[in-house]
Amino acid sequence: MGYTREDIERIVREEDVKFIRLQFTDIFGTMKNISITERQLSRALDNKCMFDGSSIEGFVRVEESDMYLRPDLNSFVILPWIKDGGKVARLICDVYDTNGNPFMGDPRCVLKRVLAEAADMGYTVNIGPEAEFFLFKTDEQGNPTAIRNDRAGYFDLGPVDTDEAVRREMCKYLEEMGFEIEASHHENADSQHEIDFKYGEALTTADNIITFKLLVKTIAHKNGLHATFMPKPIYGIAGSGMHINISLSKNGKNIFFDPSDKLGLSREAYCFIAGVIEHARGMCAVTNPIVNSYKRLVAGYEAPIYIAWSAKNRSPLIRVPSATGEGARIEIRNPDPAANPYLAFAAVLAAGLDGIKRNLTPPASIESNIFEMSHRELKNNNIRALPANLSEAIDEFENDELLMDTIGSHIAPKYIEAKRLEWHEYITTVHEWEVNRYLVKY
Repeated sequence: MGYTREDIERIVREEDVKFIRLQFTDIFGTMKNISITERQLSRALDNKCMFDGSSIEGFVRVEESDMYLRPDLNSFVILPWIKDGGKVARLICDVYDTNGNPFMGDPRCVLKRVLAEAADMGYTVNIGPEAEFFLFKTDEQGNPTAIRNDRAGYFDLGPVDTDEAVRREMCKYLEEMGFEIEASHHENADSQHEIDFKYGEALTTADNIITFKLLVKTIAHKNGLHATFMPKPIYGIAGSGMHINISLSKNGKNIFFDPSDKLGLSREAYCFIAGVIEHARGMCAVTNPIVNSYKRLVAGYEAPIYIAWSAKNRSPLIRVPSATGEGARIEIRNPDPAANPYLAFAAVLAAGLDGIKRNLTPPASIESNIFEMSHRELKNNNIRALPANLSEAIDEFENDELLMDTIGSHIAPKYIEAKRLEWHEYITTVHEWEVNRYLVKY
């Protein structure tokens, strides 16, 4: 829906909105906001609201801290779950510097740059995400635990799926905010869930993921539960992914579809796949951004480990769904919901566009189950593995010139520094597994 300034001011008056959240994210995808009253709305719409950028991780130094928020008018929505103390609306904002230039440390700005490159090539980018999450119990003080709230499995119903009503409540509020919910269901693991909303233009979809995560956590808390998008919260059961379904359109037509091809894919689609494969290891630094991400990318739980593609099975990194025509797309299966969607989408798109620009050809598709292949078979098929841990992923990212340029000279070094620190803290921490294993034995 396209809003004008006058539309927003009228809705705020008519709906008696008392507060407006001006939202943005840091480089790790954590939502931030400044809340203003309705009396300050005019000032916000004039792009005059400032904040201290030095307080946001990965933004700027104290000496250059003043930042401006420029609301995206199309992102205006009233938050339907807030009932007390007056209605609250939100506007998602771009961050600008004092010279009136887009701030290079704003993740939303990074994605907009890559989308502009795609537009220069004549493409519109559509993305549909599949973000999974867990609902856990809280303790008597309301603090999160990792205690599962059910023992249900794929597509189970209540009463086995004890959180079915909570999912329905989430879907209701999402639809009130303009989401088109295609499906919601219990996932494979105990207390694991998925709510799928319709694909859309890439920037809107990235905004929607940020909104989706906030809403899911908020409604869970309202029901005495804790929602987590942590990729692998419990050993021995499936982790949570955020598969990215992506397609390109030109002049309103899906260019990934070619009815004359045996798989229904166009030359551009094959080139895009090749580009993603070439940059897959470096992309993991942003699509799988935390230490815990790599506890999910292991054998036995359907998450991909190897860099390959297929139209026949779900074991490789990239799957080609059977949909044709306007539904033609490729599904990238390694991303997880801890990722900053702006940076993850930017990396995936830049890699795919690189494949198109260089006219790359992907390796042959893998029709058999990669998980059942021997080491020799993997080697004979030139199938590489994804990084085994965050440190390896950061090394690959730092050595990938395209991805470093895509994320930009402001964010990339700050991101790398933070992730290397995260890895150092992890490997120098003594974990419960080590104590249980070695304390008595040695």
